[in-house]
Amino acid sequence: MESNAVLTCSVNLEWLNNQGTTQRKVAYKTATLRLTRNEFQDIFLEIAPEKGAEIRLKLKSITVHNKFMNDGKATIKFQQEKCTVMLVNAAPSQLISFLRTIFVKMTGDKSSNSKMSLRAQLLSNKPKSFEEISPVTMVDLENAHKKISRSTDTTPSPSSKKRKISDATGRAPVAKKLLSAIPNEVMTDEQKRVFDACMSGLNVFFTGSAGTGKSFLLKKIIAALPPNATAATASTGVAACHIGGTTLHQFAGIGRGEATLERSFVMASKSVVAQGWRKTKHLIIDEISMIDADYFEKVEEVARYVRRNDKPFGGIQLILCGDFLQLPPVTKRNETTRFCFQSPMWERCVQRSFELSEVHRQHDSEFINILNKLRLGEVPKEVADKLMATSKQIIELNGILATRLCSHTNEAIMINESKLKSLEGESVAFNAVDSDGTATKQLDEQTPVASQIILKIGAQVMLLKNLNISSGLVNGARGVVVGFEDNLPVVTFRNQKCAIKQERWLCKTPSGMVITRMQVPLKLAWAFSIHKSQGLTLDCVEMSLGKVFEAGQAYVALSRAKSMDTLRILDFKASQVWANPTVVDFYKKLRRRLDDTEIIPLGRKNTNSKSTLQKAKGKLSKMIMDKPLVSIS
Repeated sequence: MESNAVLTCSVNLEWLNNQGTTQRKVAYKTATLRLTRNEFQDIFLEIAPEKGAEIRLKLKSITVHNKFMNDGKATIKFQQEKCTVMLVNAAPSQLISFLRTIFVKMTGDKSSNSKMSLRAQLLSNKPKSFEEISPVTMVDLENAHKKISRSTDTTPSPSSKKRKISDATGRAPVAKKLLSAIPNEVMTDEQKRVFDACMSGLNVFFTGSAGTGKSFLLKKIIAALPPNATAATASTGVAACHIGGTTLHQFAGIGRGEATLERSFVMASKSVVAQGWRKTKHLIIDEISMIDADYFEKVEEVARYVRRNDKPFGGIQLILCGDFLQLPPVTKRNETTRFCFQSPMWERCVQRSFELSEVHRQHDSEFINILNKLRLGEVPKEVADKLMATSKQIIELNGILATRLCSHTNEAIMINESKLKSLEGESVAFNAVDSDGTATKQLDEQTPVASQIILKIGAQVMLLKNLNISSGLVNGARGVVVGFEDNLPVVTFRNQKCAIKQERWLCKTPSGMVITRMQVPLKLAWAFSIHKSQGLTLDCVEMSLGKVFEAGQAYVALSRAKSMDTLRILDFKASQVWANPTVVDFYKKLRRRLDDTEIIPLGRKNTNSKSTLQKAKGKLSKMIMDKPLVSIS
């Protein structure tokens, strides 16, 4: 377990004189920071560069700026020493944990009676020593919460005016941003195995059915890697926005890959694009199933060319995520789909493969088993009968109608526009506030919210952001607009009513700049396209699958439902569900290889120990001969 009192990142230090002029500057590309205590129980920040002497600064009367901690940046100002410590390119999750430890430890010291008085310190004969502080426990966090005072004017994250942690006032500092950053969910054992493989530097591909927490795990991985050396990308704009990154097409610098390889080399050699390629050590690609083999190969060759490195992807660590049994690559008419796992480069690049098996979206084991069968294109008669029976279900509640999932995007748009027009009353427009007026097109493509949203009382809407998970205000929650107050839409959801404020979405440009959109997190929801529904959990959904046109599309639609009780299928037929045979074969081989590498448990009694030993040797030989894979299913 990593210590929450240790952090490794780039560090810049600056000392000022009494006149406020810079007196000294030091920059370390890599340094290790530790929180230590001396023999008198005072807390220090210890900075140990790779080369050079250690620097110790006493944590007293400090100001901590953590506005950009999710980008791996923070600043600590030491008032007495007139020293500013700037932390850069830290793994966000580790930085948040480190800053939280500072806050909790200093908060806990407010009422501590263990500290020695100045007189006692001067008379003490203890040898000078520094020890790493004890890790933060859940009890420490709970105590920090209790000690927060609403009336205090201290905080480690000032916004409009500078505030400081003062350990002389007797008041506890407020750190709402740090304490709210405490993760509500922890990784499962199978997710932790994937995470550990990624942290070890291996090229990893992990997959799993809908709702197994792939996006959740991917965000955990991204947060644990240094931002300046990590490129978080996805095959689609919305998926890229979901993980705080950019599209693979933008990052690679070759657009949709329609140019020749020689032309692609020229395009990717432009200064901004090439700089991104050369500084990247970890390349993450989400929704890998929608990247075809030709594009995967072209991007790989571009990486080697720009980085001048003959290793696969120019020596970059690859972390690939996606489910090939869901939506396939978009191809032109009459073109044969060639999945990226069919490329010879796939075997060269991927070192470890995992398949997540624990479903978190649905909790009904019967529904989960049905979805697992549909994912493989299997529709037994008993499954078909149960799905056909949903056509008679009444799933509407509190005036909230079921969202119709459509196979074509244009169909969904036409339904929403027609339904909104038929409502009486005045239209109210909500315009987005974009940080860059020239990036509106990119924000339209990469965020789930439009630049303008037009609503009326009675409009069926869907929430597009997690606002309060415990109360059900989550991405995909359904509601109906019942009024407008203070220029905000008031929406009744299935179990509550509330005014919806603007929320912020972040996107990255190819150059690494962050652009933002502020908008009401709502979308018209009489109808939704199956493609746009990926990643959503819908609590009131109906569908007509008569127009599905590609493998996996029906499965994606059905797996959006939270349960069988919130699902209505109007015209189900077994012929509407099928899986691509090539993909099914890929998963069968993948699972066989995963099974072959399971380690046989030791210590169990076996009457035929010789036979067991021979089997173990056979499996071990196969592990050595085959590409190593890890099983977590």
